[in-house]
Amino acid sequence: QVQLVESGGGLVQAGGSLRLSCTASGGIFSINTMGWYRQAPGKQRELVASIIGVRVANYADSVKGRFTISRDNAKNTVYLQMNSLKPEDTDVYYCKYSDYRGDYWGQGTQVTVSS
Repeated sequence: QVQLVESGGGLVQAGGSLRLSCTASGGIFSINTMGWYRQAPGKQRELVASIIGVRVANYADSVKGRFTISRDNAKNTVYLQMNSLKPEDTDVYYCKYSDYRGDYWGQGTQVTVSS
């Protein structure tokens, strides 16, 4: 059973930066996708960024140029560097791991951006 542990959320002023980390453990398959999603109360969870291998990455239009996703396969860890944060980036951020068996989710970490 894959387990995901997230860290790095918190409170930051608009224009600031945060770095989220997510480490996967427990039966990791070498071919997988990892990513970050976010969800506000009463809204659907939406993709922020995802990465396959170490180079193929996808971003939501709203974060392009501000957020960067990366991963360290040796540590089974994915990172989300968030710069130029805006109040509308305030959400709970969830890490997701996917392989041929299905999708696994982290517990979520709160990111709050004050204006």
